[in-house]
Amino acid sequence: MKILSKGILPLITAIGLLTSCGDMTKKLDDKLNELSTKAEQLDSLVNREVDRVLTLDTLVNFENDKIKRLDSLINKTSSRIDSLASGEIELLRKIIE
Repeated sequence: MKILSKGILPLITAIGLLTSCGDMTKKLDDKLNELSTKAEQLDSLVNREVDRVLTLDTLVNFENDKIKRLDSLINKTSSRIDSLASGEIELLRKIIE
């Protein structure tokens, strides 16, 4: 009987360890699946935000181009006004003299 109990005890212990390892493996798989799901959600969120940033960057570049065109137009108009004003001032000087 002692020999039988000495042989059965390690066998029962091994079965218990394997069963608990199986439970731990299932819990680990569940946690890994949960982590994978959260990582995919985070990746999706990051991709959406990156798309927003790229859209804003495009908008900023477009507005920057508009500002450059307006600045160029203002400079041209300013030059024309200065030229016209200079001509008028010269005519006034001639009239005054």
